[in-house]
Amino acid sequence: MLFSSLIFLFGFLPIILLFSLIGSNRVQNLILLLGSLFFYAWGGVSFTAILIFSILINFLIGLQISKNLDTPKAKYWLTFGVMINLGILGFFKYANFFVENINPLLESLKIGGMSLRKVVLPLGISFFTFQAISYLVDVYRKTVPVQRHFEKLALYIAFFPQLIAGPIVRYETLAQQLDHRQRRLEDFAIGVERFIIGLAKKVLIANNVAMVGDKIFGFSSDTLTTDLAWLGILCYSLQIYFDFSGYSDMAIGLGRMFGFRIPENFNFPYAANSIRDFWRRWHISLSTWFRDYLYIPLGGSRGSEYRTYFNLFVVFLLTGFWHGASWTFIIWGLFHGFFLIIERIGFDKILKKIGPFSHVYTLLVVIIGWVFFRIDNLEKSFEYCHALFSFNGFNEEYSIKQLDKHFFTVFSLGVLFSVPCYKYVKAKWSFFQKDFTLLKSFGLTLLLVLCMLYIAADSYNPFIYFRF
Repeated sequence: MLFSSLIFLFGFLPIILLFSLIGSNRVQNLILLLGSLFFYAWGGVSFTAILIFSILINFLIGLQISKNLDTPKAKYWLTFGVMINLGILGFFKYANFFVENINPLLESLKIGGMSLRKVVLPLGISFFTFQAISYLVDVYRKTVPVQRHFEKLALYIAFFPQLIAGPIVRYETLAQQLDHRQRRLEDFAIGVERFIIGLAKKVLIANNVAMVGDKIFGFSSDTLTTDLAWLGILCYSLQIYFDFSGYSDMAIGLGRMFGFRIPENFNFPYAANSIRDFWRRWHISLSTWFRDYLYIPLGGSRGSEYRTYFNLFVVFLLTGFWHGASWTFIIWGLFHGFFLIIERIGFDKILKKIGPFSHVYTLLVVIIGWVFFRIDNLEKSFEYCHALFSFNGFNEEYSIKQLDKHFFTVFSLGVLFSVPCYKYVKAKWSFFQKDFTLLKSFGLTLLLVLCMLYIAADSYNPFIYFRF
């Protein structure tokens, strides 16, 4: 069930908002939990069984870790818990990938290939397994107390606003809010505002640029010209940002409506002046998860320079692999890791000296990286990169001239709002600040109406991160 679907906006959301007003926090937690499980079951009842099993096993293992703290058994239980979570994730997300890659090797050795029925990827499994792992590790580290109420841990893992595509929320962020939260009208209004902004990002910008981008990515390599290659990857760059950040905005807004404060996940990543800065701004909850639960335990930057480079290599290898079972995701992760390493070696000093050109460098690296993220075939990815720099003229059948004013308006707005122009204008222009509340209310109402019209009239409503 997409947040940008009519069934969610006019069916599920009003009902769950109404029922969640009933009773104490505990009653509200139970209602939200049941609603979240129903929301998840909408995408597949069998997937819900996997989610419930994950919640139950992590609840029981968390209790065992807490019971055996300060003894070797605690570490054994933590290791077991992490292996269970990674085993669930590994089977459903990577089993097909490993079989497809191992079979050619086995056949070349005349051993015979492995057979495996196509494994369907459960929605949001990459996100809720990472949340579960962080909970177990934090209990082991004594960062948080163990949760002894099953329904509270279940709500933390299954809370529907961030269940499908994040942000990846730490247990310590929601622990107090599960027991003590106040639902104020002011918070609800802020939540509605944030949700509408996220919905507009998704429906008005991401969906519209995606139609053009998807068409271009469907071209064969022999018909793909440089102008269209750049247009296609720029459309995808806007699509993935407004699609994913829009979803995060909607998740944060929904959380606020129910009295929860979900942390930020994006901070204008396309305004970054280095790849290191980009990862401080892009998918913040994932990058901080890898930092705290992998990079630092590996040694972080505390050892030798070579050890630090190795740690970065491992982190971004796994970052790429986390996103999907494909060699192109691995290439994408290592591509970013390579530039992070050369920046750490000393290239960051050069970036500080070249001023605005550091932004150009960052955007170029990120945009080229998106090619491997978008295309799941390694050969086709390199062919697309070749088209970007081949300067081979114009495609006569489908040229930029054929695109209408509507597309260019949306594309221009996408470029404009991918950088923090809104904050700049609000801070600098006094007339914009005057009667701002009234102006903002009018603007949000207009955005909501436009979104409803688009959703009602158009069935093209893809969501990139359902793949992960």
